[in-house]
Amino acid sequence: MGLRKATKEELSFLRAILMHQLDLDPFIAEKVLPEEVLVKVSPRTGKIREIFLPSGVKVASLRASSFTLNLTLYAAKVIKSYVKPMKLRVCVVNEISQDILANPTNVFAKHVIDVDNELRAGDEALVVNESDELLCVGRMLLSPYEIMFFTRGIAVRIRECVRYASSRSSNI
Repeated sequence: MGLRKATKEELSFLRAILMHQLDLDPFIAEKVLPEEVLVKVSPRTGKIREIFLPSGVKVASLRASSFTLNLTLYAAKVIKSYVKPMKLRVCVVNEISQDILANPTNVFAKHVIDVDNELRAGDEALVVNESDELLCVGRMLLSPYEIMFFTRGIAVRIRECVRYASSRSSNI
């Protein structure tokens, strides 16, 4: 895969996806995807697959099947700093925070105490504790109603956690 600077059209396209997918305003999309982002392009299809900062930090991956972005912890931190609680968040009890960080696979519905009602199953979500500290980023498997109603089942499939983000290397 080739890595190159994103064109203005590609950057507009990626920002539009981000704004539509997460219901963000253009200001936040510009903060997550600044002008100088790099894109990794598939040599076979010529389509964008991953987005990086010039420093090598991965911002997101573009899912080919649905043209949605899979956020990294970097993107989650930027978004969290600009959107008010509870937007895009799934809040878990403080007692389970360390367990989630120690075993970053899933967040179960029984551990969730609050969730953004605008989210849907399949959406990207920021997992936070009761103090609104970012723990992880992942994809919701249940709707907000189901999360609050059920006492069993996986609410969010975790992709990346705060504790393990620094130990992972970003392979460009």
